[in-house]
Amino acid sequence: MILAANILNAVGGAPSLNHPKFIPQYPTFLPHSDDAFRVDLKKFSKPAVETFLQIEQPAKPQAPPEAEKYHTIAQFYQAIELGLRDLAATGIFEGHASRQVTPEHYYGGGGEVVPVTDLPSALQALCEIVGQGEGVDHTIWDGDQEKFGEVKEIAHFFRFNEIHQERRYTADDTPKSGPSGENLMIQWDQVYPMCANPKMAGYPYDSALWRKARAFNRTYMALLNELHVALNGNPKRLMQSVVEMYELKYQAIELMKIPVGDEGKTAGPSFEYLANS
Repeated sequence: MILAANILNAVGGAPSLNHPKFIPQYPTFLPHSDDAFRVDLKKFSKPAVETFLQIEQPAKPQAPPEAEKYHTIAQFYQAIELGLRDLAATGIFEGHASRQVTPEHYYGGGGEVVPVTDLPSALQALCEIVGQGEGVDHTIWDGDQEKFGEVKEIAHFFRFNEIHQERRYTADDTPKSGPSGENLMIQWDQVYPMCANPKMAGYPYDSALWRKARAFNRTYMALLNELHVALNGNPKRLMQSVVEMYELKYQAIELMKIPVGDEGKTAGPSFEYLANS
């Protein structure tokens, strides 16, 4: 997200993270995609991991760029790359450097922040985004060990596939071979039985549960507000968003412990937009 924001800021745009149109209403489809699969907000499970695999699905070799109705996210980013290459000569990289998030502002594991000031750095940021998700050069690796000297790690798609297959990848494995390493025990049944796609409107108005759901969404909006400010010229505020992330986690767990209905389900966080939060 930070890399995408850096690219947008570099071409004179402005990220909008606390706008109602930015926030998904579950169930949903990926924006600009071919609507090949639906994304639900649901408990950790094999079907949930299968959705993650569909989101991070690597593009096939020689797959064409697709700006709209894309099949894979990598093809969508290929289309962005073409646009940047076509327009670079017109002087589109006019954004102020103060709006860039740089490594000293960033807190997180995996990936690397790339300040974007011109076409080469924009292409590097796009390569990092795609590599983190689907691997580089049709391998299982994210490529950070080559670009940034980090520990060699597998890309997101293959991390999810380890969980789905309940087996680790080895250094000799490939996308075609699948994971052949040691078994990975996944306790699928040790999960809160959260109802899918919860909504505040599904809880009695002003009940204790409704208030907890609203408190979660207020924290969610506070997080988005902090990120919005950080990515719009105040990158030092990025660290404050980490505080909101931890608070969000604890409020989500509290909601998922509360039984709802008579089918053994529990409540859950709804990640809904709230005005004036």
